[in-house]
Amino acid sequence: MVGIPELTKGQFDIVYNTTSFALAAMLFASIFLLVSQGRVLPRYRTALVISAMVTGIATYHYFRIFDSFKDAYVSFAADGAGPFGLVNGLAFNEGYRYVDWLLTVPLLLVETVAILTVTQTESRRLLLRLVPASALMIILGYPGEVASDNLTRGLWGAASTIPFLYIVYILFVELTKSIEDQPGEARDWVKNLRWVLLASWGFYPIAYMFPMMGFGGADAFVARQVGYSIADVIAKAVFALLIYRIARLKSFHDDAAFARQELSTKDFVSDGPPEREPVTSAP
Repeated sequence: MVGIPELTKGQFDIVYNTTSFALAAMLFASIFLLVSQGRVLPRYRTALVISAMVTGIATYHYFRIFDSFKDAYVSFAADGAGPFGLVNGLAFNEGYRYVDWLLTVPLLLVETVAILTVTQTESRRLLLRLVPASALMIILGYPGEVASDNLTRGLWGAASTIPFLYIVYILFVELTKSIEDQPGEARDWVKNLRWVLLASWGFYPIAYMFPMMGFGGADAFVARQVGYSIADVIAKAVFALLIYRIARLKSFHDDAAFARQELSTKDFVSDGPPEREPVTSAP
């Protein structure tokens, strides 16, 4: 539980609006992924289903985060102009984020591995390395998140960073190795996926360290909430849409008839049996 005693109206509005934005992004990404199952071949639908699970779980937890924040802080002024202070006996529940991450980060790893061109044996080997490391990363990070002093926060943050760096390294290496196995335009999108992964995952430890970087009190709280929310949108909603894009391009490459039906064009070039690749880019 986090208990910053007082926020200005501007600080309250920033957290309120950012959390609302993240909630909307997760919700409508989930809807889009679920209704778009038929836009890719069956072999790639598992990745989309898992992506929808990630954004769906995040949607639920952002509802809880949003309600927790709105209920915890009330305006001292009758007209709601602020400042805003904690209701007696209540506090903003930061634990919702960590429960969300504990569920969604392993699924993010599964969806990433699912879209790579790897064998079942290789997929199992990767997940057996990555999923336990992700759980360890979240579990070690939480005590520091709720700590009241920077020393405790720094110690738990350092411990959490070890599995974090391990996961990012493995994913970046595996995505890089898979690039040459991707067909046509999908190759460039897998390259983009790597940088989205680094940009979004890399922002979490920065937001975590805001209180240790000179941000104090309410400023640190607001910066952390905004940072986590934006990183979540990129790591989950944007990442899921990239997974959809790659799955769609690979579907077109694998099945020319499916591509022709989806794109409604006859402008195709045969790569030879059994695969045919369309010239037209996917929408």
